[in-house]
Amino acid sequence: MTPDLPPFPEAVAEAMRAELPKVAERAVEEIIVAVPSYADAFLGPMGRKISTAVELTLRGFLQLASAGGNADAATPGGSVVEAAYALGRGEARGGRSMDALLAAYRVGARVSWRDMSAAAVAAGLGPEPVARFAELVFAYIDRLSAASVAGHADELASSGRARQRLLERLAHGLLTGSPRTELAAMAQRAEWASPRTLTVVLLPEGRARGALASLDPRTLVAAEDVPDLDRTGDLAVLLVPDAEGAARGALLRGLGGREAVVGPARTWWHAHASYGRALRALRLGMTSVDGGPVDTDAHLAELVLRADEEALADLRARVLAPLESVGDTAREKLTETLRSWLMHQGRRDQVAAALFVHPQTVRYRMTQLRELYGPKLEDPRTVLDLTVALGAVTPTGEVPGNAW
Repeated sequence: MTPDLPPFPEAVAEAMRAELPKVAERAVEEIIVAVPSYADAFLGPMGRKISTAVELTLRGFLQLASAGGNADAATPGGSVVEAAYALGRGEARGGRSMDALLAAYRVGARVSWRDMSAAAVAAGLGPEPVARFAELVFAYIDRLSAASVAGHADELASSGRARQRLLERLAHGLLTGSPRTELAAMAQRAEWASPRTLTVVLLPEGRARGALASLDPRTLVAAEDVPDLDRTGDLAVLLVPDAEGAARGALLRGLGGREAVVGPARTWWHAHASYGRALRALRLGMTSVDGGPVDTDAHLAELVLRADEEALADLRARVLAPLESVGDTAREKLTETLRSWLMHQGRRDQVAAALFVHPQTVRYRMTQLRELYGPKLEDPRTVLDLTVALGAVTPTGEVPGNAW
């Protein structure tokens, strides 16, 4: 509650009005000393404008104070409040905190009170009105400070939302393979410092926030309207900067225990290639052997072999056709042996150890296979076809299960 203030005598009000230009100048001078970051802003023509604005603000306050009980001198007029609000927004847009502006308000209030009260006392204003006048000055400045703080907060909130939308559009453009010039323009508008590379990570949306805590702050997130991703309600896409080389190992360790698929590192404007590979690994249901994230760099052969599932099925049917003449149980054992023989380059002892059978059993089965295939087992092209056909599946012929 601010105190009531009787109207100033006209002589006192006139004396204080006469001092306003000098008070404004001295306020600016002391603000420059107390708040060095404002020094450049107050120099030259801009400094004159600021001094005039300070003078007008003080004149508006003095007009309210002179009105006594007819107005609340501690309540700034609408235009003054709007100007203070705009100042706060301007500080936020300039990337500055409110510290400097609030310090300037405090200095301005102190100088204004000191000089204007001196003029009032010299013009005959008594001690009690001067004391109440001091309270009004600081209440007035508090209201202006509050308006500026509100403007600063609103600007940060609105600019933060706007930047987030720009970053989301950038992420979408990267995933869809927009032209590099467009991506560079979007990155500039979003004030996003482009990295050397980007690595795409697919993981459950509920776990994205936890993963982000340990990732580069420039990491982009796409959880809605993700192109080509059917399960948008369950999965998020992270685009992680500079996670190549040794940093990739750190990324994989940081994702340990999380259900994730990690694409390859690609130059940042080719991030869609990383996304495409991670998406293929997801759709192929690839899993990691240690229960951690699926590292697509460790599954390159499988990704190549399973790029065309129908072609692979046709190849497998063709190269395994000689085994159709034996029973199901024998066919399964012979297929298992043939695959191990190919993988171990014909080393019988290693094949036996892998299959948990006696080396003689391996020799017997290979004799059967040579009888069924004839000289084709010595043909490099047949060996290649068999390796591709049998290398893309587990020893039991099953396709690995889904990662989720």
